[in-house]
Amino acid sequence: MTVMSQSPVETPELGTVRKEHYGWLRGVGNMREMGLVLIILALCAVMTFASPYFLTWSNFRAMLLSFAIEGIVVVGMTVLLIVGAIDLSVGSVVCLAMVVGGYLFLAGLDPWTSSVLAILACSGVGVLMGLSVTRIGLHSFIVSLASMVIVRGLCLAITGGTPLSLFALPPSFKFIGQGTIYGVPVVILIFVVVVAVFDILLRKATMFRRVFYTGSNERAAAYSGIRTDRVKFFCIVLCSTLAGVAGVIYMARFGAATPTFGVGMELNIIAAAVIGGASLNGGTGTILGAILGMALLSVVSSSLILLDVSPYWQDTIRGLILFAAVAFDHLLHKRKAARGRVAAK
Repeated sequence: MTVMSQSPVETPELGTVRKEHYGWLRGVGNMREMGLVLIILALCAVMTFASPYFLTWSNFRAMLLSFAIEGIVVVGMTVLLIVGAIDLSVGSVVCLAMVVGGYLFLAGLDPWTSSVLAILACSGVGVLMGLSVTRIGLHSFIVSLASMVIVRGLCLAITGGTPLSLFALPPSFKFIGQGTIYGVPVVILIFVVVVAVFDILLRKATMFRRVFYTGSNERAAAYSGIRTDRVKFFCIVLCSTLAGVAGVIYMARFGAATPTFGVGMELNIIAAAVIGGASLNGGTGTILGAILGMALLSVVSSSLILLDVSPYWQDTIRGLILFAAVAFDHLLHKRKAARGRVAAK
């Protein structure tokens, strides 16, 4: 009887994917990240002369706090985009963590247990979405769109549409959202740790390399022995779980749970990841690039506020930035495909 090896089989097609990943991705990724750094620095230089309040610690602290918690969700969205999926429900899932955690706390549980259960509830949403994508075969866009509406409805049903006041939260719990260590907000420290850990994992861990292979060419990855459905399932659950973690931190920071919180957040999250180099087609992206994309959006938002630009125009400008990023990503992949066809000839 012949014993089949369980190790992945190296196929020529997957080998090509790996070369593209470590060649094309590294080159374009570095170029995109350096370009973002230069754009952010140029915008900061312009705003230094445009507003005397821009180059102040209080303003930079406000910008860091504004994207630090969202940045945790961006990490999960970046991994999900790399695998070739998307999640439109992250804003609702963040709100679900706040509502479930707040409701259980008001029901008599301690805030830490309530928070763990809230994060598990968010992971459960990810499990249901993951099963819908990998078992039923539905597209992640449709599944997450439906989940966004369902979860938001649950938040409204649990609270009765009324915000939950959580001012009775103990100081030890509020510390994770409001405290500082040597003058640095704990929120920012948590954000830095999450980014550093997942950046290392995405670059070094075997599991996360499979994320790139699956997103680059799912069929080739499957032929090589990679359980692509399991990889997608893992990424979907990871994104929802990180959204739950962000929701708990928001709850500690604001001391409240509003059932309408996070509306439109998914657009900022996706925009940041795409601006940073994560492709809607899958296979490319970096954590550092996504965080730089988040930083750019934060600087733009702060600049528009300091320049007293109407909130209506602010949404328009952010939408134009997202459109430009998606268009640029599309042109890059179109050019890459054209080069591939020429090389094949």
